[in-house]
Amino acid sequence: MSKRTSLVAALLLIVASGVFFSTQAASPSSPRFSRDGKLEFPADYREWIFLSAGKGMTYGPAANPNGPPLFDNVFVQPGAYHEFLKTGKWPDKSMFALEVRTAATEGSINHGGQFQKDLAAVEVEVKDTQRFAATGGWAYFNFAKAQEAVAPLPNNADCHTCHSQNAAVEHTFVQFYPTLIDIAKRNGTFKDSVNGAAR
Repeated sequence: MSKRTSLVAALLLIVASGVFFSTQAASPSSPRFSRDGKLEFPADYREWIFLSAGKGMTYGPAANPNGPPLFDNVFVQPGAYHEFLKTGKWPDKSMFALEVRTAATEGSINHGGQFQKDLAAVEVEVKDTQRFAATGGWAYFNFAKAQEAVAPLPNNADCHTCHSQNAAVEHTFVQFYPTLIDIAKRNGTFKDSVNGAAR
């Protein structure tokens, strides 16, 4: 191999390595925190994997107990989703986005059913076993309708208790994600004792 060929090969390797590591570091789907521990808004969450939708199940900061039921849409990063398909567990740095939307009816050709409309809130759940060791490795963030970085909800917030006691897999409500139930059961990670587990 000539010196020129060796030099070109070395330069290509350096460029490729730089692209790889900059892509890894800049992955928009990884949780990003400010120096004071606030989570940056995951602006690309609608490009993640859609897990499920529910209606009338909203609780916590976005709940509207005296108003009409809201729609919830749940998304998870693609990397976390594909790891779950293999192991039935969520990898560290998993992040879930709960998008809450108002319900509407009598729109266009629809005269009886209900459809999703305005954004009411975005809430995010993060698994980071080191950063959130005091709460079992999980934390919850309420962005409401804004996109500024926010601090985690307090350790005594209802979401901590509800998720730890009622979630089917770790702190996530897999019992409401129909495409993941059998995967969790095959891997032995599904808690059969949770409410709503039976199908």
